[in-house]
Amino acid sequence: MFLEKISLFNYKNWHESTIELSAKINCFVGLNGSGKTNLLDAVFYLSFCKSRFSITESNNILHGQEAAGVKGVYNFGERNETVSCAVSRAGKKRIKRNENIYAKFSDHIGLIPLVMVSPDDSTLVTEGSEERRKYMNSVISIIDRNYLTDTINYNRVLLQRNTLLKTFAEKRYFSKETLELYDEQLSVLGTRIYNARIRFIEQLVPVFEKYYVEIARSAEKPNLLYISQLAEKPMNEQLAENHKKCREAEFTTIGIHKDDLELHLGNFPIKKFGSQGQQKTYLLALKLAQFEFLKSFFGYKPILLLDDVFDKLDKERVKALIGMVSDNRFGQIFVSDTGEDRIRELLSELSGSNKIFYVENGTVINEETV
Repeated sequence: MFLEKISLFNYKNWHESTIELSAKINCFVGLNGSGKTNLLDAVFYLSFCKSRFSITESNNILHGQEAAGVKGVYNFGERNETVSCAVSRAGKKRIKRNENIYAKFSDHIGLIPLVMVSPDDSTLVTEGSEERRKYMNSVISIIDRNYLTDTINYNRVLLQRNTLLKTFAEKRYFSKETLELYDEQLSVLGTRIYNARIRFIEQLVPVFEKYYVEIARSAEKPNLLYISQLAEKPMNEQLAENHKKCREAEFTTIGIHKDDLELHLGNFPIKKFGSQGQQKTYLLALKLAQFEFLKSFFGYKPILLLDDVFDKLDKERVKALIGMVSDNRFGQIFVSDTGEDRIRELLSELSGSNKIFYVENGTVINEETV
């Protein structure tokens, strides 16, 4: 599966463009602010019905315009699929697969699996546990819609339980029976989410470790550990044992909403002791493992977007990365970079019909096949 052609209309800083793409590597080269990342974001939008970077839909529309659109034609071998997305400043949004309009955007997720690596992935290392839970949720939800439903329902019940605990404190009364009703719902949902996360991490870690060593070309051993209170004992038992503690805190102190991923290199936290290059290699290996996870589930290769990934990586790691993603394990690749000479040098060592697109002010001003 690959994207044959993409058309953009008033998408961010792109006016109106149609780009014919390579089935393998597509490199978009230009200065910062030229529109390289916006192009990759448009490809992301076609997979997930949203921008990777803009929460507010109106921010995806070119300044001074009332609407924007993105259209992609995908080659699935025996068939083609056309996906189009349109959004207006009035708040209307429409996603179509061929000529059929989706009633629910969630029905589209999974048709075009995609993995994006970008500088803002660094929050997985630098920020708190919420970022790492979001990461697990985002990947598992692509392959398991029941998981997505469970996380939505879990957060709803959690909010209700926390509101109840605050009400107990404000009105100075307590109903054990009422609290136990929420305990039961939270336990059922939380246990299912916990088991899904366990299965995900068990599949991810061995591949993650392999890719880190392959990119780093060193004996450094990465460690990725899933931390959850549910590993100690069942959630329903812990909730029952912590009623007093929850009442005093006025919120729920036990559950999968406290889960985390511990990121280590050797025996040390990579956040504190890893160099910028080591941290970036760690995140690249994590995303490539995610790629393999999705590929094994769908049975075909996801699209891979590499946005400004070469910064902070030494030359050897850059060569190792490009050599890796250009082999048969991977399919179509999109790369954005400011370094024309670097891209030319990297692609000159590869076989196949790869393309370089030169971007300026939201327009491809030149392209060549390398």
